[in-house]
Amino acid sequence: MDSVDLNVLRSVLEWRRAGQRVVLFSVVQTWGTAPRAPGAMLALREDGVVIGSVSGGCVEDDLIARLHDGRIATDGPPVQLITYGVTREEAARFGLPCGGTLRLTEERVGDPSWVAELLARCEAHEIVAREMNIETGEVLLSSASKSDSLTFDGKTLRAIYGPRWRLLLIGAGQLSRYVADMAHLLDFEVLICDPRTEFVYGWEEHHGRFVAGMPDEAVLSIQTDERTAIVALTHDPRLDDMALLTALDSPAFYVGALGSRVNSQKRRENLAQLGLSVQAIDRLHGPIGLHIGSHSPAEIALSLLAEIVAIKNGVELKQKKTAESV
Repeated sequence: MDSVDLNVLRSVLEWRRAGQRVVLFSVVQTWGTAPRAPGAMLALREDGVVIGSVSGGCVEDDLIARLHDGRIATDGPPVQLITYGVTREEAARFGLPCGGTLRLTEERVGDPSWVAELLARCEAHEIVAREMNIETGEVLLSSASKSDSLTFDGKTLRAIYGPRWRLLLIGAGQLSRYVADMAHLLDFEVLICDPRTEFVYGWEEHHGRFVAGMPDEAVLSIQTDERTAIVALTHDPRLDDMALLTALDSPAFYVGALGSRVNSQKRRENLAQLGLSVQAIDRLHGPIGLHIGSHSPAEIALSLLAEIVAIKNGVELKQKKTAESV
């Protein structure tokens, strides 16, 4: 359910609407150590242009070669299975780790209407299951949950797609600009809320979309979900705490606020006095970020995003910041 794969599907839709033939490859099974997990996608256009990845690069080269030497059929079954790395020699040839095996579906994309519908539903922040019949190529879309995962039984591929991960920044100061640019590189949709008009200047050069209103209104208006992170960066408790009161009671997977260990403790006490529950306050990350000795705005942004990505990926935080540096 990697949102990066949505970019692959956007290209598939664009190419098919332009009348170009497209083959979509999806990783459906791996054995041993494989470069990409099941669900990874690559689209190959009729002229050899590719987007996406299913390995470290060597398999991609072979897929392009299959196109140019005619091994990819233009008729016959709409979906085929391809396996790489069965033998030690083949694993070495395609850059797979020793013992690694990769199975892909090779799917000729016909009517792209399912692609358009899937992308539209993800834009509406739905989680969508795509079921493909391997024998017929028929595709069905249905609603899914965040606990669902890719399944493949040899006859039906059921892959899960979700909306892009989002990051709402409260405050449009210097630090937020570094965070926004780095988050964009990590494929987050970046949203900014700051009612202080003095801080809006210069944002045209940075990646982010402004959300109108006060911070608590912004948290509600974006319909915060489990794929949303919210970070308060103004250093003004009148704005930061306003956002936190709403964010900590929301489904957001990460809620944090800039501040030292002492200030973070004061913030927790203040939130308790404002009526927030102990369970909600315990969700607050503060000080924000992993401990990397950060001091400059760029380093603090890197520390923050490292923590957010770790939590997004379900990784235990082993370098949690406890110093009073921010």
